[in-house]
Amino acid sequence: MQFISVFDVLGPEMIGPSSSHTAGAAALGYLAQKLLPGPLAAARFVLYGSFARTYRGHGTDRALLGGVLGFAPDDVRIRDSFALAAARGLAYEFVADTARTDTHPNTADIELVNAAGRRVAIRGESLGGGKVRVVRINGVAVDFTGEYATAVIVHRDRPGLAAHITGVLGEAGVNIAFLRVYRESKGQTAYTVAEADGPLPAGIDTALRAHPDVQDVMLIQP
Repeated sequence: MQFISVFDVLGPEMIGPSSSHTAGAAALGYLAQKLLPGPLAAARFVLYGSFARTYRGHGTDRALLGGVLGFAPDDVRIRDSFALAAARGLAYEFVADTARTDTHPNTADIELVNAAGRRVAIRGESLGGGKVRVVRINGVAVDFTGEYATAVIVHRDRPGLAAHITGVLGEAGVNIAFLRVYRESKGQTAYTVAEADGPLPAGIDTALRAHPDVQDVMLIQP
């Protein structure tokens, strides 16, 4: 018999009518903005499947925008995310792609630009019950949920990078729960995703960047 948690029955604390279309959307936006240092200047959302068909009625647009503003799914400010984005000078756009059928039903592409001109693009899926996963970063297939403290290390695909990453995390006392490497192709840009059992200590990003083949480090604290 499969165990069912009370949280599976009641669902997450959230603002909005739907755990998948609202809470999950906010969680995706929240994860996306963690991958790019602010302040943000622009956000573009491309919605697929049921997200594309019902996003206005279910508040998916407000939730996605609220998430990239840094609001958790239960933050009442999500209701006013359009006005708050305008007040912060954040330009935003929603595009509904109802033609594509090869994605998860609740999928969003989120493209962010910060004030310094840096960009990040993620594809995320809302899985129900407020749970989500990120399946692409800048066009590279990845897979993580944000439920663990996560370090995303962007680096050249070279020998010795895994040893450097695990060595830095081990020296800092980080217990690695999952470690996966994703890459465009052999020898090109790779993304190592390290998920930890506890919070990532301050300064860990600087230590990870010390290797000459590390190009960027993005941290997500749960």
